[in-house]
Amino acid sequence: MRRRLLVASLALASLGVLTTPLVANAAPALTQVASAAPVQPRGTVTLKVDYQVQETGYWCGPAATRIALSARVGPPSQATLAEQLGTTQNGTDWIGQVTGVLNQNLGNGYYETKEMPNDPPSQQQKELLWNDIVLDINNNYPIVANIVAPPGNQPPGYPPDQTIYHYFTIIGYDDVNRTVQIADPASFSGNQIYWLTFDQLASLIPPKGYSA
Repeated sequence: MRRRLLVASLALASLGVLTTPLVANAAPALTQVASAAPVQPRGTVTLKVDYQVQETGYWCGPAATRIALSARVGPPSQATLAEQLGTTQNGTDWIGQVTGVLNQNLGNGYYETKEMPNDPPSQQQKELLWNDIVLDINNNYPIVANIVAPPGNQPPGYPPDQTIYHYFTIIGYDDVNRTVQIADPASFSGNQIYWLTFDQLASLIPPKGYSA
């Protein structure tokens, strides 16, 4: 049974960290669009993570993965995660690699790969993304997103004359203002942890995807 069915009943549970041993890698699941049953939000929820700036210009994937893992376990180093992810000087190729490494280090197969190929995203894809954010943050699972940020549609501090291909971590949400909290390992202009509107986040992910 897919983990959405297994954990949906936990959406209103305590945010206490679960202790899970490290075991062999679980194969990542791949989902493009699926129906998303509404999950009860809590107002504003933010997770405690161990933030680090990425140690090289191409280690945003390892750094974002490490931030996500830090909410639940003592995470490996960025260098170890870069090796696990197969990251090169060209970066981390695909969000599915992140999904696999998250599951490898948590040992519970929780994360799935969600593709968002439509730009702009469909309303169904946006609803699924919001539902994933609320469900995962409520259960103490940060989300890693692969984004494309062109001039004119960028998070704060990004180089305004460049299209930035990047990974960052979603660590919170505010249901009243419909915003999401980002832990961004790039630290462009010193912007490390900040809030984005959900609509902007949804516009940044296509045609890439996220691990949730």
